[in-house]
Amino acid sequence: MASAPGNQKATHSENSQGRKSQHAEEAIFYMNCRAAYLTVLKSSLENIKSKEQLSLVLQQAGRNPSQKTIDKYWTSQTTSLNFDDFCAILKKEKPTTKNELLEAFGKIDTEKAGYILHDELCKILTTRGDKMTWEEVTSITKQADFNCNGKLDYNKFCELYLTTSEQCCRAARARLESDPRLRQQHFGNQTGNFSEGMSKPSPRVSRKTDHKLPKGDSRTPSRPSSAQGSKASTSTSVTVGASSSRNTKLIIEPDTMKEWQCAQSKGCFYLEEDGEIISHKYRLQLPQRSAVCITIKPYNIPQAEGKSCHWLSVDTALFILKESETQENLQLVSFTDLQNEEMFGWRGELGAGVYWLLPFTTGCRLRKVKTQIAGEAKLLCRDEDGELALTEEFRAALLDVFETIDLDGNGLLSLEEYNFFELRTSGEKCDQEAWAVCKENFEMKKNELTRQGFLDLNLMEANDRDGDPWDLWVTLLSLGYNKALEMTEACPFVVGICAERCKPRIKAISLEAGGSQLSRAVCRSVLNKGEAKVLQGSENIFIYTYRSGSRITSVIENKSENKVIIHVNNEQSKNCLNNRGLTVFAVEVAPKSMMVSQHVMALNEQEEWIYSCVHSLVCKTSQCQGWEQPD
Repeated sequence: MASAPGNQKATHSENSQGRKSQHAEEAIFYMNCRAAYLTVLKSSLENIKSKEQLSLVLQQAGRNPSQKTIDKYWTSQTTSLNFDDFCAILKKEKPTTKNELLEAFGKIDTEKAGYILHDELCKILTTRGDKMTWEEVTSITKQADFNCNGKLDYNKFCELYLTTSEQCCRAARARLESDPRLRQQHFGNQTGNFSEGMSKPSPRVSRKTDHKLPKGDSRTPSRPSSAQGSKASTSTSVTVGASSSRNTKLIIEPDTMKEWQCAQSKGCFYLEEDGEIISHKYRLQLPQRSAVCITIKPYNIPQAEGKSCHWLSVDTALFILKESETQENLQLVSFTDLQNEEMFGWRGELGAGVYWLLPFTTGCRLRKVKTQIAGEAKLLCRDEDGELALTEEFRAALLDVFETIDLDGNGLLSLEEYNFFELRTSGEKCDQEAWAVCKENFEMKKNELTRQGFLDLNLMEANDRDGDPWDLWVTLLSLGYNKALEMTEACPFVVGICAERCKPRIKAISLEAGGSQLSRAVCRSVLNKGEAKVLQGSENIFIYTYRSGSRITSVIENKSENKVIIHVNNEQSKNCLNNRGLTVFAVEVAPKSMMVSQHVMALNEQEEWIYSCVHSLVCKTSQCQGWEQPD
């Protein structure tokens, strides 16, 4: 017999409410996971590195893990656990309830008196199960709130235990909600949200983690499972043939440009300790309107030939912005979207004026990676006369450094170039007076430091420290070198500009993170050229996907009045790595704003790679309070 229409509607309404309730519970669980994790770690992209850290984050999530529990998840083979692992552990390790605690104490208190003698409690806790130390037990029995006359009132103990656990969770959540920087980090956002016409500071994001997307990772994602089944979702798939990502030829014939006037400058991407990438920024001046060609590519240091040059595979790009009355209101003109091998370029016409060139790399390949180093390189030695000297290996590394920081490539370091080096390595600048002292003690030409002068300067620093290489290592590590003297956390590059009708002038202005200007430029470039898809079931949320040469970028635009949480699933992608280092993650997008979801590249460019991503709406929030799942 068919059900009455009214009954069908009621059943549908109940099911819908049930789904909303389930989605809300999962979203709250997910937020609590983030809150606990970020109480101990700087970012959800940073890994748990020890048993002690695992215990701390579990405690912040309202758990009280025993050593047996910790050992279950941190085995002898474990080197780190990521946020996904942590969420999976929390799903398995449910918070202890009051009934469970009372039941456990009841087994000791066989007479049901409501209390346990301290001596008896101490004997049991130090000899059975996950044994506690005498000091640990004493710390419990000394608490006046639930101890009196040598007895522990376990009813009061249970109440205080649960209250403390809840307070930990609330404090973690409150800290998350009150700190704007953490709010942008707690869903793994690498790029902040940006509203059109507004300038917002770019958060410093820590990403100290193993960034490679797991191949064949069969772990169940610990994100809200409702995301995969949500009606509000959209999928994007792009298949790229082997090596085809480098086959888009830059339409620049050298013969057509031989009469053009050119300028160039070197620069470098540096990976900060927290995973943020900083680089030189440039000001370009064109005295008159002209056809121009602007390029960027990793710099192949001449002295480094024959060495392992990790940075040559790093992707690079330049965003061209027109300077207006205020630097805060730069307008995106274009970006280097043509590719020829490792070079990216743009060709077009620019009017007379001042432009900013902002270098960019996705972070897919320039990232924190753990590598095994056979041994620490030796920087100093003694010569035949017993004098301190630079080893050949260190000398070669310093010459590579010189090539990188010699921005104009004239074989000499100006005070301006040297100060970029000083700011990076010591955070200070060398003034004219100090530069005059350098001129008296080290070889210079035309008031600029020579290669030999630069080597002697570093040797003097070693002599000042009586041969202690500590300061020299601080310098090298800040420049992206590891203890084997390999440049693994930096990418030198060269920017070139050619103009048909005038002499272009380019000058490095600063060495800093890209900030909101660069983030907004990246988003805007994808919106301008990418394929747009409406998130099915949510007409105000758009996913833009754009392939530029060897990389794919997706951007989320939220036109609604509410903050939204978007679940991103890359599990069907093949031979890919992304800038987040996570196969499955979620991002928070503020109302009326846009943000980068992810950048993706081939793991192995010699093989076909498939970008297959599903964006799903987990939930939307109103003023950061409560959770509302769309119908």
